[in-house]
This record gives sequence, C-alpha cells and structure tokens, in this order.
Amino acid sequence: MQKIFRVMIIIAMLITAYLLILAWRDDYADAPAVDAVPETTASVGADIPSTTGAAGDIPAQTQPVGNDVVTAASAQDTGLITVTTDRYDIKISPEGGDIVYAALKQYDATLNSEKPFVLLENNSNRVYVAQSGLIGPNGIDTADGRAVYSHTANNYVMEEGQQTLSVPLTYKKDGVTVTKTFTFTANKYPIDISYKIQNASTNAWQGQMFAQLKRDDSKDPGMSDKGALSMATYLGGAWGTPDDPYNKLKFGKFSDGELNTTSDKGWVGIVQHYFVSAWTPENFTGKFFSRETGNDYFIGFNSQPVNVAPNKQITLNATLYAGPKVQSELKDVAVGLNKTVDYGLLWPISKVLFAILEGVHKVVGNWGWSIIILTILVKIALMWFSNKSYYSMAKMRAIAPRLKTLKEEHGDDRMKMSQEMMAIYKEEKVNPMAGCLPILMQMPIFLALYWVLVESVELRHAPWILWIQDLSAMDPWFILPLLMGASMFVQQQLNPQPADPMQAKVMKFLPIIFTAFMLFFPAGLVLYWTVNNLFSMTQQYIVNKKVEEEQKRRTVKMLD
Repeated sequence: MQKIFRVMIIIAMLITAYLLILAWRDDYADAPAVDAVPETTASVGADIPSTTGAAGDIPAQTQPVGNDVVTAASAQDTGLITVTTDRYDIKISPEGGDIVYAALKQYDATLNSEKPFVLLENNSNRVYVAQSGLIGPNGIDTADGRAVYSHTANNYVMEEGQQTLSVPLTYKKDGVTVTKTFTFTANKYPIDISYKIQNASTNAWQGQMFAQLKRDDSKDPGMSDKGALSMATYLGGAWGTPDDPYNKLKFGKFSDGELNTTSDKGWVGIVQHYFVSAWTPENFTGKFFSRETGNDYFIGFNSQPVNVAPNKQITLNATLYAGPKVQSELKDVAVGLNKTVDYGLLWPISKVLFAILEGVHKVVGNWGWSIIILTILVKIALMWFSNKSYYSMAKMRAIAPRLKTLKEEHGDDRMKMSQEMMAIYKEEKVNPMAGCLPILMQMPIFLALYWVLVESVELRHAPWILWIQDLSAMDPWFILPLLMGASMFVQQQLNPQPADPMQAKVMKFLPIIFTAFMLFFPAGLVLYWTVNNLFSMTQQYIVNKKVEEEQKRRTVKMLD
C-alpha cells in the first residue's frame, strides 16, 4: 500500500508539473512582452527606409536594384474598401492593396458577444495586417512608399447564392498596368490574390511579388475570455513545405536567419489561439523570409524575379488564409498547415479523441454530450484492464483484516510480516500495484483530451447545459470540479485503505488536491474526469460485491 500511495502522490505532482511546464515551455521563453502596444497608427508603408529596397514594410529584394526604380504614385483616396462575404468583413487599403481588417463573422469576439472576432486589424491597440505587392527594379512598392490603387467601388457585397466575389484594384504608370484582384469564394476562408502585369511600354518590366504578414508584439486576443489563470498557447510564426510540413518560429527569432528556404507549395504564417493567418504561393517558387523592425514582425515570401517583355503580360498568384484552425479546411490549403492545430507530444491520441468527438457530435449535435459519450467509449475500451485492476483492489479490501492481524502479530519483525503478506498475496492472487493501472492508463488520455479542448476551435464557446456555456473555459461556478472531488472521495471509500494511519489521513486530502487542480481546467476536461469517476465507481462497486460474494462462498465452503 505504501507503493500505491507514493505512486498516486507522484502522479498528482507530475500532472501539476507538466501543465506548469507547458505554460512556460520553450515556445514562450524568449517571446516579446505581450502587453506592449504600438505607439502610433502610421499607415502601412510610412516607415522610413534604412537601406535601399529593404526597410519598413518593404521586404528585401532577391535581385539587384537597377537605376530605373519607379517611385510610387503619391497618395490620393486612402478611404478603405469594404468587402462583405458570408464569412468575412474585410477592409482593404488602396495604399498597397493590403488587408488591414478582417473580422470572422462565424465566430464571436467573446462568449455571447454580438461582435465578430477580429483577426486582422491596424489601430492603436494592435497591428496585424496581410500585405502583398511588387518590388524590384520596376516594382511599384518601393522604399519611398506603396502604390496607391484606383478602384471602381468602395463597397463589395457577396449576395446570397453568389459563389465568388472579385475586387479588382488598378495601378498604371509608364505604359504598365497592374491589376491586383482579390477573389473571395462562398463558404471558404482562402482568398486568392492575383497580380496581372500588362506591359504596353517599349521596355521590359522587371520585378518580384512579395506576400507577408505584419504583426506587432501585442497579446493574443483569442485568450481574452479564458481567464487570467488559463494556460498560454503558442503565439508566433510558423512555416512549412511538403518535405518539412510544420515548423515554429518564435517572434524572438524572426531576425536570426533561421527561415531561409524556398518552396512552390509551402506556406508561411502567424499562429495564435484557435486562429491562423498564412500565405501560400500558387504558381511560383517562393523564397521564405522573416525579419523584425522595432516592435513589428514580418514573415512572408518573395517570388522569383520575373521579366515581362514589351506587349506581354504575366499573372502571379498567392493564397491568403485568415481564419479558424479547422483541420479539414487547412489541410486543403497547404501541406502541414493543419498541424497548426498543435496537440503536442500526445498528438496521436489527441487526433483519435478528436475524430471520435467530431463523429459523435455529428450525431448528437452537442459537444458536452459528445464528451460524455467519448468517456463511455473509453471506459468500454479499457473495461478488461479496469476489471482486472478493480478485482485486485477488491481482493485487497477483502484481505485487509488479515493484513491488520499480521501487523499486530509481527509489527516488530518487518521481515516476517513482509513474508507473510507476500504469502497471502500469492494465495489470494492479488497484485497490490494493480490499483494504479486505471489511473496510469487514463493519464495519457486525460492530457491528450486537455489539448483537444485547448486547441480545437470547434469547442471554442461550445455550450453543454445550464451554466456551462463554454466547454473550453473553466466552470464559472466551480460546480463540476466540486462534483469531481466528491466523486473521487466516494470512489476512495471503495478502495482498500492504507494500513499506515498517517498515509490514510494524507490520502483523504487527495480529492481536495485534485479538486484544486481542476478548478481552472477547461470545463469539458473536468466533465470527462467526473463522468469517468462515476462510471469507475459503478464498475468498482459491482466488482466489490462480486468479490464479497466469492469470499462468503469460500468461507462457507471452508466451514463445511
């Protein structure tokens, strides 16, 4: 029993240590301060360059800059262009043609909020925008400023039944016409951005397309309604290629040269809780880059240099995904992008659990009931192992009086008492360590489910019943943790008690300790553990009764 006691204490300590380490793991060790906010709201491209062709918002070029650099047109109408689709409220700046605001209409900002969740924005609180342009010898985005596009409308709305919506922007200079077109598709988050370069001049046009995400070091708004004690999730850069699908790049390493690769099917992005923004090159090989300028971080890619001969044209395309981390949608955008739903070291178990949850949810339509059904399925899958364990524990409970007698008879002779105890264990076919098996088998599932609840946007603000309106956040009234603690206490009474009085007293505090752990865990996780305890209690009670009947029959047989 001493071994069982020690193992349970160690398990409790490991759970605590594991979750604390997760909160301060390497992903966040050298991240920037999260409370900082930009000092100004300068428009995109207003940064003063420090070197030719690589300063402020303009990325470094990958070919020499000639003497015929074109200066962008001076700003004219900088009023934002609004785009409304079934999934987005978008604002595009004519200066550079950047997306400076993106609200996700299918996700509320906070629980029960009537406002949509804002992923991209450019204001005094946060700078997070999706930029793209043309650089190079004849590029229209230069160190002196961004191109200012003309447009035929200020508002674009995707009507019901409309499958696609195109938003064209035009820039003309010296016989070259650049048409930047945003194409939105109904029921989809990926946005196609194309540059059609038509050269009607007598000289060749040379340049490159770039696409990048610009973000400051402000905190993650996706964590705003999870409470001060919620575990931090990854906030930073990421990239992938078909050969190397998923790599994290912390903000603190944006300028260390770690990101230096090329791919025609890869992606670069910024990951936060539940949401991700990512660029993918479509018909060219992109050279990935990252850099840091003051409080701003940039991650993106340049195309290879292109040459458009006189009276010729070329089109360059890229895809921007700015939305929720829905695995089924991300995997169709780029290889490895779905891995931004990061389940950690236990991801194989997490993926299985999520697949079961998702399948059950399609039938019952409620994530809370889906978790309960998942718990039952897990209990059924582990039924054989649990029965073996509970049977051994019940036998331990049944032979407890004999062990007590041994202690009274041989209390001073520990060697003799151990020999007699082992003889009883062998006679009764009891393994005193078997009682640890159920909780040891449950731990990987418990921790894997924790990451499913933390990382899966499908469970964000998912209600169950009554007071539980967000299974991914802690129980606001602490009812489930208290029920879990009570169920653990009752289950404890069904187990054999430690022979040592001091150990028995300490064991009684375990339900209180576990309840304290669970107070700030996601309600869905506490629901899983509570239901698991209830079914374990029932199973253990049945086994105990069965063993008691066996012991009675055995006693009667011996008396006969």
